[in-house]
Amino acid sequence: MRSLFRVFFAVILCMTGAVCASAATTARQVDIHDPAMARDGDTYYLYSTGPGIPFYSSKDMTHWVSRGRVFATEPTWARSVNAHFNGHVWAPDIVSHDGKYYLYYAVSAGGEGDSGIGVTINKTLDPNSADYKWEDQRIVLRSIAGRDLWNAIDPNVIVDEKGTPWMTFGSFWSGIKLVKLNESWTGLAEPQEWHAIAKRQRSVLVDDRSPGPAQIEGPFLFRKGDYYYLFVSWGLCCRGKNSTYRIMVGRSKQITGPYLDRKGKSMALGGGSPLTKENKRWAGWGGQSVYTFDGSDYVVFHAYERADNDFHRLKIAKIRWDAKQWPSVDARDLDRYIGFQTE
Repeated sequence: MRSLFRVFFAVILCMTGAVCASAATTARQVDIHDPAMARDGDTYYLYSTGPGIPFYSSKDMTHWVSRGRVFATEPTWARSVNAHFNGHVWAPDIVSHDGKYYLYYAVSAGGEGDSGIGVTINKTLDPNSADYKWEDQRIVLRSIAGRDLWNAIDPNVIVDEKGTPWMTFGSFWSGIKLVKLNESWTGLAEPQEWHAIAKRQRSVLVDDRSPGPAQIEGPFLFRKGDYYYLFVSWGLCCRGKNSTYRIMVGRSKQITGPYLDRKGKSMALGGGSPLTKENKRWAGWGGQSVYTFDGSDYVVFHAYERADNDFHRLKIAKIRWDAKQWPSVDARDLDRYIGFQTE
């Protein structure tokens, strides 16, 4: 009863114009990183980086119930890819295909290039259904430190206008890659087709095993109108109020690029336009995913509240599109949205 009162009190403060971020301190918020979301029937499901991939359900995208983990322990193949893997499965992405749900995920260790992307499949997202069972398909793609100048983490899968599945991924090193998937969506199409679609400056003198200064990761492709939009996170995550994450965007009429920012600079040459202006109350917003629900487009991401250095909060903001088909988000939405954990 007391927790319900705190939620009610926080909502009233937001409705009356008070700063929602401050009101949120009276209620438990969803603590999440790299959120991915899907809807099954009338229920939204939210998946996060963490032990076994924690997930939540909601009827309204505001009040969330913890539903446990996707993996009871960890993917069986994880430590064969990275010996330092600590059980935290990274950056899930979930897509619906052929009547099933495909949950892509990554295993790695901080700052290391020994990484792998896997996929697990389920008929339903409802853990109460008799059909609920995740069936892991193991590795889709892996990177090996010293061999590859790219990192197999942060997967995102999209279907192009011809119905072909593609996966974009990457973090630091030589940036963001795009690769065509096979018909089963569980491996790479042969012959393999790869594209480099975004990166930031990196000296050739940096040790190939080091992430280097090229701070770009978390790609997400979203198709709308005439364009494919590439959303990425620039900067550093996971440093509380010292995090420098920012969501940047570019677009292309072809899924393979080039992706240009508002000034016409290619993201493959360091280009990118910010999705929103600064909001000094929040640090490190990124780890984004983008969806259309009931005719509206939303960006789902995490952000660190400067007043509370320990937690990354769930944020959901409606995307606005200007006359030239460029997306933006009102920076005040960082304050307005609160994701409440009700159970």
